[in-house]
Amino acid sequence: MRQSQKTEQQADRLSRIGLENRKYTRARSTGYGEGKGISVTIQDSVLNRNNLNQAYLRVKRNKGAAGVDDMTVNDLLPYLRENKAELIASLREGKYKPAPVKRVEIPKPNGGVRRLGIPTVVDRMVQQAVAQILTPIFERFFSDNSFGFRPHRGAHDAIEKVVDLYNQGYRRVVDLDLKAYFDNVNHDLMIKYLQQYIDDPWTLRLIRKFLTSGVLDHGFFAKSEKGTPQGGPLSPLLANIYLNELDKELTRHGHHFVRYADDCNIYVKSQRAGERV
Repeated sequence: MRQSQKTEQQADRLSRIGLENRKYTRARSTGYGEGKGISVTIQDSVLNRNNLNQAYLRVKRNKGAAGVDDMTVNDLLPYLRENKAELIASLREGKYKPAPVKRVEIPKPNGGVRRLGIPTVVDRMVQQAVAQILTPIFERFFSDNSFGFRPHRGAHDAIEKVVDLYNQGYRRVVDLDLKAYFDNVNHDLMIKYLQQYIDDPWTLRLIRKFLTSGVLDHGFFAKSEKGTPQGGPLSPLLANIYLNELDKELTRHGHHFVRYADDCNIYVKSQRAGERV
């Protein structure tokens, strides 16, 4: 590796260590006044009218199936007109209780099924509102080698990274695929990893409520003791927060890798190095 690359890596690592030592209870807003930053809590940012409106529009645009209450995205606006004040009050006071997710199984191209958990449209809007505030915070900490479920990044960017590593001589691959990853996320570890970066009890309690809201599968309720169901707006972000710990460990060992959600490849130059990894 060239010396300049080493220096850049070390600088990036040091800056990330500095960031990791900061915990966020507040977000900065420049939406008021003459460009002066105003400090507001994460809770205030999530429940901000503009943020909630953006969350509603995103849920409406994404469409999707109804949850366990059979409310469609077209029913959401009339519901909010009638219940907006009550909904915001329940969130602010910590009394909001997410509904169980609706179990849906989607066939995979290579056989088997992908198990999705569809939240109600109201829960989707709340999750989206939370994700919109937390995503910019956590984007500061995520690895440059992570490409899935991130803004302004995608599969083509991951492929470009792979081609670059190939051209540098890293032509052996250790291929990792975490089986049923979303179904097996440990809730306590998830909260622990969140707490490394945000020190906001309201946000942490709300996220745990979503993690433990349960599943309705063919009319039968099951507790959620682990996992973060695929199908909600918050799950992709939580998945990356959890697997960011893997990214940090791979980086600490000096590995060259590319991760896209729960698929990860480590690139090496020889068979022996691959077996050692």
